[in-house]
Amino acid sequence: MMMSVDTDLMRVLADPLRLQIVTLLAKETLCSTHLIEETGARQTNLSNHLKVLREAGVVETEPCGRFTYYRLKPDVIASLAGQFADLAETARATAANNTRRSCP
Repeated sequence: MMMSVDTDLMRVLADPLRLQIVTLLAKETLCSTHLIEETGARQTNLSNHLKVLREAGVVETEPCGRFTYYRLKPDVIASLAGQFADLAETARATAANNTRRSCP
């Protein structure tokens, strides 16, 4: 059974800076200072992108003194990957069965 891909999450991850943040957070938990150094983004821009990622459930925060650390939630990414895997499997089955809609 084909699942639809989470388009809201795709829009969140389609931004190049947010994708870069997610890629960095896949490797280690980082605070905003680290993310600014790694991405070269301005603090306000980075904060806005982190807010979008938090609200989408892609990252979670961990306060540590006066800093906030950000951690990627791998289950969210795994879920999206699973949706794409299902989509690919449907496409394989369609190609194997030569499924096509007749023209009127």
